[in-house]
Amino acid sequence: MAGYKACILGIKMAVDMNVKELLVRGDSDLLIHEVQGEWSTKNVKILPYMHYVKELCKKFTKIEFKHVPRIQNEFADALATLSSMIQHPDKNYIDPIEVEIRDQHAYFFHEDEQPDGKPWYHDIRKFLATREYPENATNSQK
Repeated sequence: MAGYKACILGIKMAVDMNVKELLVRGDSDLLIHEVQGEWSTKNVKILPYMHYVKELCKKFTKIEFKHVPRIQNEFADALATLSSMIQHPDKNYIDPIEVEIRDQHAYFFHEDEQPDGKPWYHDIRKFLATREYPENATNSQK
């Protein structure tokens, strides 16, 4: 169900942005084949999600689903890794993750040298080891 919810969220975002042609890439082979009608499901909990995805698909002039193994999808792999490291006291709560779409590639913003001489991930590594934020960290940085 989580895969379908993520797929629905992504497709709804494309609809809201008036996208007419869409390539949906996902690492769930099952979801991709079910939505394409190549496989069927008898799971009554999944059926409403699958039908909703198919209804959303009607809003596009062209929509294609492509399976991408997790190993080839670095973004999904990174999110999965991050989610496995986060422990929240309320197991049913998930903090939202905001993803920004930039006009330029990330390497455009790359800094060759760090001002303090430490690698960019120094504070992250220290937090994972000690569970303590840097002394000067603001609430938004935390």
